[in-house]
Amino acid sequence: MAKRLGELLVENGVITPSQLEEALEIQKEKGGMLASILLQLGYADRATLGKYLSKLMHVDFVDVTAIDVDDMTKNAIPPDIAIKYSVLPIERRGNILKVAMLTPLDVNVLDNLKFSSGFEIDSMVAIESDLLDRVSTYYQSASQLAEITPEDEIDISEEDVEVIDSREEEEEDLELSVISESAPVVKLVNKILMTAIERRAADIHIEPYQKEVRVRYRIDGILHEVDKPPKRLHKAVVQRIKILANMDITEKRRPQDGRIRLKYKGRPVDFRVSVVPTLFGEKIAIRILDREAVSFDLGTLGFNDDMKKIIRKNIHNPHGIILVTGPTGSGKTTTLYAMLNEINDVGINITTAEDPIEYTIEGINQLQVRESIGLTFASALRAYLRQDPNVIMVGEIRDKETAEIAIRASLTGHLVLSTMHTNGAAATVTRIVNMGIEPFLVASTLNLVISQRLIRKICNNCKYEVEVDPTILKSASIDPDSLKGVKFYKGRGCKVCMNTGYKGMVGIFEILEVTSKIRDAILKGVSTDELHALATKEGMLSLRDAAVEKLREGVTDIENVIKETSIR
Repeated sequence: MAKRLGELLVENGVITPSQLEEALEIQKEKGGMLASILLQLGYADRATLGKYLSKLMHVDFVDVTAIDVDDMTKNAIPPDIAIKYSVLPIERRGNILKVAMLTPLDVNVLDNLKFSSGFEIDSMVAIESDLLDRVSTYYQSASQLAEITPEDEIDISEEDVEVIDSREEEEEDLELSVISESAPVVKLVNKILMTAIERRAADIHIEPYQKEVRVRYRIDGILHEVDKPPKRLHKAVVQRIKILANMDITEKRRPQDGRIRLKYKGRPVDFRVSVVPTLFGEKIAIRILDREAVSFDLGTLGFNDDMKKIIRKNIHNPHGIILVTGPTGSGKTTTLYAMLNEINDVGINITTAEDPIEYTIEGINQLQVRESIGLTFASALRAYLRQDPNVIMVGEIRDKETAEIAIRASLTGHLVLSTMHTNGAAATVTRIVNMGIEPFLVASTLNLVISQRLIRKICNNCKYEVEVDPTILKSASIDPDSLKGVKFYKGRGCKVCMNTGYKGMVGIFEILEVTSKIRDAILKGVSTDELHALATKEGMLSLRDAAVEKLREGVTDIENVIKETSIR
């Protein structure tokens, strides 16, 4: 771009070829942008340079030396983001934030600004030296974090934190807001964790690459990049998180798992931490388990009235098996907890075997599976059968041994709840039989299978009505006539939803109740497709049909219906 700007200025007689050559030599020696060098040499004034920068980039020019920015506008962009990308907020107007930038056409920077500020970004170009000076002046106090020395990176001691031992639950929770605020790396880790909680993120990913580190949050099922801390801080951040998660800070070659328990604004929040070595350093994935962000009420998970009636009938059965299926992150555990919460009573002995225990529920005996010492789902189940349980929840049935013990527990008068990883309710029956379980045992013990997904909800704050092309509905095997008179909506994007158009997620469910006809079909060994067709005749809504119901209710949009469900 520098060469193009120089050529344009020479062509229009603003500078001479020799002046351009002199400026380019200085740029080659000292770096910096051509416009700043020409301004410093006195070969062109701000207004003229701004005119041609604007012409080249097709955005407005702003002279940042001639304006004052109020605190409200300045704070619209986090200081570390402003410093990192050399950007300065100029004006707020409604949902639009005007921003002075050096690279106003950089889509990645614009996306980061949009996400971190919650505003639509109207980018403007400024002269480099002027902008850097203003950013430094406005965000001077915050710039200390960006100027951490290599010595600061590794200055982490165990005295800085109170380490939580996950085996000692009686220890007092750690108060996030008071963890050694003096250390810059500690502040950075605290900020990453606190921001994730505030934005109701499900996961945090800290990913090292050759020249940068990327931090992403999974919010409403989608990963959003929020920051790129200096690469030199990566090892210190990893070490800090390992200390908090009670991991071995000297082990860098093998994967490690740990847990952090902190207090945030007076409430406990758990973090499941996984560290994996990659080509450019250790990658961290953190699952956030915030009880306040999750509801264990069947009425709020997305079940319709008929589904709730079926579930309540089956969870009050004295024996049998209920399975919840779906991919990782589809909310299976939340559904299980909601069912347990519904029947949790002083007169019922409820026990669980989980890996890991995601949430603690009063009145329920919860056991953490530890395969490293031989405490597997199967061995936990065997032990629980000697504990006089009424209801047993097993985190996952993943092998024949666990499936056989679950069936034996059901046959001896216990209600067993568990999960499996399958793509549909009917496919779950086939998976159990393929594990080596006889069809007659499956037919006699299985009561209910719930297959589920999570689908994004349209933001109510920026929701607006749209027209949907009938050909799109037909291509998704949805009859347009079945949606006649239905209003379709999308989210425009606003500060409430961080300009995504979506806020929150809701479950869609495929519920297969094992009726007498379904039992007969299982005994005959019918295929998955035949079983699905029979269950549909018996009243089961497919996942696609359940998603269309949310579309009809105005909860989601057609794009998410197509994305999250498949056609049978």
